[in-house]
Amino acid sequence: MRLSRLGFVCLSFLIAMTGCGQSTDTGGEAKVAASKPDAGAQCAFESTKDNSPLVIKAAASDTPQAKEFLQTCINPYTKLYANDPEAAKEGKKKFGYWSCTQCHGPNGDGQVAVSITDDRWQYAKHITDKGMFETIAGGSNGGMFAWHQQIANNAELLPTDDILKIIAWLRTQYKGEGDKPWLN
Repeated sequence: MRLSRLGFVCLSFLIAMTGCGQSTDTGGEAKVAASKPDAGAQCAFESTKDNSPLVIKAAASDTPQAKEFLQTCINPYTKLYANDPEAAKEGKKKFGYWSCTQCHGPNGDGQVAVSITDDRWQYAKHITDKGMFETIAGGSNGGMFAWHQQIANNAELLPTDDILKIIAWLRTQYKGEGDKPWLN
């Protein structure tokens, strides 16, 4: 059977999308990664700016919790902080230390930038810790620059562990309605 050039291009595109595990859906819904990748797998992060790959690798200085997150996309601090207000203070301390308060206010309720403690997400992907991590680590088109050491190529910025602690603390400040999928 002979395919036209357009037919061949379309068929090639569909095969490529299937092979990559991608969807042709462009509905804007946040894509949630599988919660339990293979033992050797790495969490696949996407830039909030343009959905391009956001490459963050485990560093020798990373904590076991950071390495776990980079492999599974699950923030180990989130449930810990939800159950232990004393432990959660570490995330609040990091939030202030890294000057997140300058834009997001002292409790993440918003100031110059949007609130990050309610259910009116700037980006739908913030419903997951992975999505919020992607925005903090790689920045956004809305004025937030990349805060992660590797992405910004600046050792003076945040390591993975600090971002995870900030996210976990922010989850304890949540004022929105409905389910809290980050606790599931």
